[in-house]
Amino acid sequence: MFWKAVVLMGFIFPFLWMISTSLQTFEETMTFPPTWVPASPQWSNFVEAMSSGPFLTYFKNSVIVTTSIIVLQLAVMIPAAYAFAQYKFFGNKILFGMVLLAFMIPGQVTFIPVYLMLADAGLIKSLWPQILPFMSNAFGIFLLRQYFMQIPQEIIESARLDNASEFKIIWKIMIPMSMPAISTVALFSFVSHWNDYFWPLVMTDSEAVRPLTMGIAMLRETEGISNWHIIMAGNVVLVVPILIVYLFASRQIVKAFVYSGIK
Repeated sequence: MFWKAVVLMGFIFPFLWMISTSLQTFEETMTFPPTWVPASPQWSNFVEAMSSGPFLTYFKNSVIVTTSIIVLQLAVMIPAAYAFAQYKFFGNKILFGMVLLAFMIPGQVTFIPVYLMLADAGLIKSLWPQILPFMSNAFGIFLLRQYFMQIPQEIIESARLDNASEFKIIWKIMIPMSMPAISTVALFSFVSHWNDYFWPLVMTDSEAVRPLTMGIAMLRETEGISNWHIIMAGNVVLVVPILIVYLFASRQIVKAFVYSGIK
C-alpha cells in the first residue's frame, strides 16, 4: 500500500506543483525553500497569460483540429477494423501487418515528405496539415479489430439472415457493443493531438493556424524564463480539458482493456 501511495504521488505531484505555481506571485516562485501553498492565490495570472496573445484563436484551432482528427479517424478505423475482423480476403494478413508497421513508425521520420506534399498542395497556411496526416490511427485499428473479433459471430449472422446490410451491422451492432474500445481510442487520440507540439511547429507559419500548445510555449519567450507563475497558468489552461475528458472516459478505458484481452 505504501509503494502504491508513493507511485501515485509521483504522478500527481507535477500537477499539484503546476497548480500551486500558477497561483503564486513572482516573488513566491523565486523563494527557497519553495512555496507550496501561495499566501494569496493570484487568479490574475490566468488573465495575464491569456491576454499575452490571441489565445482564443489558439484554443479554437486546437478544438477544430482535435475534433476533426477524431471524427475522421473513427470514420476510417471502424470500417477497417470490421473488415480485418470479419472478412478473410487475399492479403488480409499482409495488409494488417502493414497497419502494425505504420504503428511503429514515428511522425518525426515522415514529416519532411509529408510537409513537401502539403506545401505543393498549398495547404500550409490552413489547418489541414495538422489534420490530414492523422485521419487514420494504426493503434485504433488494431484495438478495434481485437474487440470486434470477440463479438459473437452468431449475432452478426443473425443480422445478416434478417437482410441487414454491412453498414447497418456496423452501426447497430458493432459500434454499440464496442463503445468502451471506441471511447478509449478517441480519448488517446484527443490527448495525443491536444498536446501535440512538434507537428504544429513544423506545419504552421502564422498565428492564425497555431494551436494552444504553441501559444503556451511562446509564453516563455514573451514573458521571460523567470515568470513561471504565468507560464504555469497557461499550462493549467492546457491541461484542464484533458482532465475533464478523462474523468468522463476513464471507466470506458478499463472496460476496453479488460474485455479485449489486452493486459
